[in-house]
Amino acid sequence: MAEAPLPAIRALPSWILGRAAARGRALVADALAAEGMKMWHHVVLSAVRDLAPVAQADLGRAVGLDPKDLVGVLNDLQTAGLVLRAPDPKDRRKNAVSLTEDGARLLGRCEKAAREANDELLAPLSTTERDQFTALLIRISGTVG
Repeated sequence: MAEAPLPAIRALPSWILGRAAARGRALVADALAAEGMKMWHHVVLSAVRDLAPVAQADLGRAVGLDPKDLVGVLNDLQTAGLVLRAPDPKDRRKNAVSLTEDGARLLGRCEKAAREANDELLAPLSTTERDQFTALLIRISGTVG
């Protein structure tokens, strides 16, 4: 049997992290799809829950989504009855977004599905290794846990 091509590249941590991230994204995307959701819909619902009522522009900045793309996601979520857009009480010229009860229930199911997908991703690791791995990823990503 021949050796896999690109052994030097495949040995790079950045390559391995990219492959692991792609697998993790695929597992989460599949789990969310079972709930009828897409990744960005889940991200936006979660941010709305955490920030609501939130001005649409602030929401876009918080999740790092282009305003045109955010409008499309919010249109989908509003059509499905998961969020409400209403005039912002602080500035009537802006829309504030909040979660509906249906949105909160679906978000809870999506969060459970995402946790289960991550459990599947990390299944080869012990609990201690998972905690250590996550802490190391936080350190190298420059994010705050």
